[in-house]
Amino acid sequence: MDIKRANSRPTKVAPEANFTGHVMQDAIIVGEAPSRMRASSVTFTPGGRTAWHSHPVGQTLYCLVGVGRVQLEGEQVQELHPGDTAVIPPDTRHWHGSAPDRLFTHLAMSETTDSGAGTEWFEKVSDDDYVKTPEAIA
Repeated sequence: MDIKRANSRPTKVAPEANFTGHVMQDAIIVGEAPSRMRASSVTFTPGGRTAWHSHPVGQTLYCLVGVGRVQLEGEQVQELHPGDTAVIPPDTRHWHGSAPDRLFTHLAMSETTDSGAGTEWFEKVSDDDYVKTPEAIA
């Protein structure tokens, strides 16, 4: 067994090149072969969000605290609440983050490819796209 102690992985501020607003990341696991799993807890302050990006093997977001948003390119923005799980298909452009007036934390999980390829980053999400009204929750 290998226990990853919390104090060995300090919280990181997410890079401005790939995020808007103040976003903090806590690594949970960076898999070592044969595992390809990567997981982190990500906290977004109000207005915080990722840039558009994709994952070659997809991504799963498990919502922990607050109110968030996620959008697949070409689809309507979706609101996320604690306990919700968003499953993003492979190679699908998307973004995620907090609602404009709420903190939001999710567990982000993805895998690299056999060759080690991971997240591909694109342009930042515009303010106009970010503030669109989320789809009504059924």
